[in-house]
This record gives sequence, structure tokens and C-alpha cells, in this order.
Amino acid sequence: MVIPVILAGGSGTRLWPLSRELHPKQLLGLIDESTMLQNTILRLAGFDGVAPPIVICNENHRFMVAEQLRSIGVEPLAIMLEPVGRNTAPALAAAAFKALETEENPTLLVLPADHTIQLAEKLHDAMAQGVALAATGRLITFGIEPASPETGYGYIRKGAPVDGGSAVMIDRFVEKPDLETAQSYLYSGDYCWNSGMFMFGARQVLDELERFTPDIVTSCRMAVERGREDLDFFRLDHDAFSACPEDSIDYAVMEKTDKGVMVALSAGWNDVGSWDAIWQIGEKNEAGNVVKGDVFTHDVSSSLLQAESRMIAAIGIQDMIVVETKDAVLVAPRNRGQDVKRIVAQLKAKDRYEAMMNTVVYRPWGSYEGIDLSDRFQVKRITVNPGAELSLQKHFHRAEHWVVVRGTALVTRGEETILLREDESTYISLGTVHRLENPGKIPLELIEVQSGSYLGEDDIVRLEDNYGR
Repeated sequence: MVIPVILAGGSGTRLWPLSRELHPKQLLGLIDESTMLQNTILRLAGFDGVAPPIVICNENHRFMVAEQLRSIGVEPLAIMLEPVGRNTAPALAAAAFKALETEENPTLLVLPADHTIQLAEKLHDAMAQGVALAATGRLITFGIEPASPETGYGYIRKGAPVDGGSAVMIDRFVEKPDLETAQSYLYSGDYCWNSGMFMFGARQVLDELERFTPDIVTSCRMAVERGREDLDFFRLDHDAFSACPEDSIDYAVMEKTDKGVMVALSAGWNDVGSWDAIWQIGEKNEAGNVVKGDVFTHDVSSSLLQAESRMIAAIGIQDMIVVETKDAVLVAPRNRGQDVKRIVAQLKAKDRYEAMMNTVVYRPWGSYEGIDLSDRFQVKRITVNPGAELSLQKHFHRAEHWVVVRGTALVTRGEETILLREDESTYISLGTVHRLENPGKIPLELIEVQSGSYLGEDDIVRLEDNYGR
């Protein structure tokens, strides 16, 4: 059995302002209608012997991950929550221990959730090679046949062929090169890009981790043994996992093991690490532009222009990135896309919310969007999924007025229960215990007007909550 291990952590800062810490790129539909996480799982369809996945993610993203899996009909083996980020080696060690609960030695297929692969059948061919090699105790990395002298990727130098097949031994890993060195790698034909995708037996990778970094194995074994089920999730023990050394699986194992081999892959792979990468894989018009949303151009070429909420008008630009969201606009040369993270760092230093969240904030019951904000009032658009309900709660510093604009709302207000339909409203006075539910079969949408001396999200006293918050 092959168990996919989907690495869905990370913040995707280089794709700001669309990708933000609380709603990162792997949970966005950057390429098509499905999110990158969903596509990572969907492209495995048709390969025999693939089990439900183990998804490893940040606790803050857990409900979005669960909802995205549910919406494509996938019931995961586990959604594992990392209490802190410790890089890929501890994440994979924890996943390996969890996978060993299912059978003696399952094969793990490790896939980052933020990559694109255009030719799924080529991936399946490489996976079949990997399964055969993993059965012999090998640890496989999938190298990408380079199409250009990229300086943003690490490289792997090919070694001798393995058993006369197309797989090769790993000669060495190479850090991200300068342009001249990358060109020499491309022309030599001796190197592949390091994709960050792997395949190995759960016991084999744990044995090699024990050999080279035993502290990781000790901490992760304890984190799983002391972990606990929480609704749809498995929480790794906070103290044990936090004590784990931070390291990547590349450094911890693959660069040191004598069992490592590489299977070359040419399948239209891209790690979507910048806006320029989005331009490279996007559908271009006759001027070489990738355009999304309400965009008008004149004398514009080889640019990416993406409008989320307003019209973009551009004149006389070339090789540029212009990305608009409701609360931010990014303008940069395409070749400076890697520097977007510097803007995010500045925003974080000033404690700006634009670094953390979008105007639409997702919750396990649905979402809300800020429409207007002042010092004494706030207006939100709230969407509640069919059958979902918010916590039973009260506020000490604000009152709320709800107006239903779509669907049906079941409102608990103090001792009474009210059913509201479209164009009907209710008032929740300060300190009143209340709850909002959607008893219908379509999303409930309402406008909420908050008023009071303090409007922060922490002014919520939850008396009952279905989501363990």
C-alpha cells in the first residue's frame, strides 16, 4: 500500500497579497478551480494501491484543510496538526509512526501540497518505479529534468545507474547556484532539480533517521504516542514535538544515506514559488500576458495582471506583475518576484493584518468578510454553510444587528429561538447569549453590523462550541 503524505504547512509569502499566513497558497485555487492541496491529491487518481492520505498542516489551517478534502470526497487517513514548524524531517517521522499503525511497513509517497504537475501519467510512471525500488529498501527522491538554468532550485547530481534501470544513485545534493553555474548544470545533463518529493518504506526512513538524527526519532515517537484525536484531526503532543530538532529530510537523511536513489521526472513540474512561476505556467494571450479578472491593457506584454475585486488598467508595461486584492496591490518586475517576502517581513514588523489574513476569513462553520470598519462600528458579510452553526456565545463590549440577505437563519437570542428569512433582521444586545445556525440546504448569507467600544475578535465568550475552540 502506498500512503501519500501531503506536506501542507508553510505560508507562501512570495505569493502575497493573495497568499497570506492564515490562508496560504496551498489552500488557494491559483491555477484552476481546485486548490493546490486538492490537485495534489486528485492527480494520484488512477494509480493502483494508493491509500487515503496523511495530511500534515498548521493548526490554524485545520478546518480549511478538512473542508477542502471533504469537498472532493476524500476521507484522509489522518490530518496531523503540527503545534510548531520543525521542517520536513520531523513531519515525515511523525507521519511514518502514524502510518505504521495501519500495516507492517507501508510505502510513503511524500508530496508538498504547493506544486503543480501538468502530466499526471508521467508522475504515475515515476511512482511505479519508486514502488519497486522502495520494496528493495531504497529511499527515493524524484528529480526534475531541468528545462532552464533556474537559480531558485537546489540540484541533485546523477550517480551510477541502479541495477541497469533508469534510476540512478545520488552523487550529491547541490545548493541553489548562481546563473553561470546553473547554466553549466543544464548543459552537462548531469543534474536534476530537487523537487522535494520522496518515496520510501516507513520503517526504512525511520531506520535512517535513527542512524543519523536519533533525537528526531525519539521526539516524534513521543509526539505521536502522546498525541490525541480531536474531532477530525490528530494533534501531535505539543511539548514532545516542540523539543524536536529542526531539520529537512534532505539534510537529515537523503544527503547522508547510502540507500538513496533518484528517479528522474519530466512532467511539467513547477513549485509555484513566485508570481513569475504563475506567469510561466499560465495561459498567455497573444501579447504574452497572463490575465485574470477585470483587466484592460494597452501596449502591455509578457506580464501577469490579476484583479480580484476591482478593475486593473495598465499601459505601456513589460515583464511586470500586478496583483490586486480588496486590501492590497502588488506591483513588481517579474524578475523581482522573490523579493515579495521582504514586503511581508515589513508588514509583520509593523504588525499589519495584511501579512496574516485576507479580508475573507475562514472559519469551520463558513466565513466572514470585513466590509467597513470605524472606531465604534464594523460591518461584516457572514456566510454560514448548510447545517453549520456558530458557537453559543456572548460579547461584553459590542452589540450586533443581523440582516439575512440569502437563505434561512435559526437564531438563539437569550431564552428565545427565532427563524429569520431573507430581508428579515434581529438585534443582539450587549451581553446577550446568542447563536447563529443555518438549518437550510443553501449557504446562509447575512450582513452583521457591530457597534460598541471594542470590536476585536477576542471579545467572544464561548459557552458551547462544536469545534473544540
